[in-house]
Amino acid sequence: MITFEKVEKLREYAGISYEEAKKELEKTDGDLLEAVVNLEKEGKIKEPKAKGYYKSSGKEQEEEVVKNTENRSEDKARGSNFTETLKNIMGWLGKIIKKGNTNYFKIIKDDNLILEIPLTAFALLLFFAFWIVIPALVIGLVFGYRYNLGGPDLDETKVNKAMDSVSDATKQAVDSMTDAAGKFSKDSKKDKGENHNGENTNN
Repeated sequence: MITFEKVEKLREYAGISYEEAKKELEKTDGDLLEAVVNLEKEGKIKEPKAKGYYKSSGKEQEEEVVKNTENRSEDKARGSNFTETLKNIMGWLGKIIKKGNTNYFKIIKDDNLILEIPLTAFALLLFFAFWIVIPALVIGLVFGYRYNLGGPDLDETKVNKAMDSVSDATKQAVDSMTDAAGKFSKDSKKDKGENHNGENTNN
């Protein structure tokens, strides 16, 4: 007896149309297992990898076909989930790289733009040569260089304000150290001069 359920099971298992599934079941008088065997012989579906034999008793064969159909459905679902996840990751990376190429890291000195490089290139430099880049950035701050981010997505952001604050703080610290060094130098010269005069008067 051919039922819709049998046609549906064979269609899902073999990956064929309803019409083809119905025709195959008509050839076998509704015998699901025999229909699967015929399809394998015709090369329309692959034979099972494991060696063995088919049983031809009603419920057992139907359960086997249903089990195999469910396994195939699960494999397909896993494959499609992995593909979708991979696509989402690639899409996200693409967006990040696009933003990195349209926005820039800027080096400024006395309100003049000295250097402008894409954020992607700057991130790669920072990742692969951080032991050179980070000390160079710190030395730049000491010598009055400022760093900024610019581009369609990053103009006037909190990051730029933070960078300006760091630059201002560094400049103040350097100025304070320079003043302190100048005063120390003057005081030491003064002391040396007084000692020199004192030695002359004693002589």
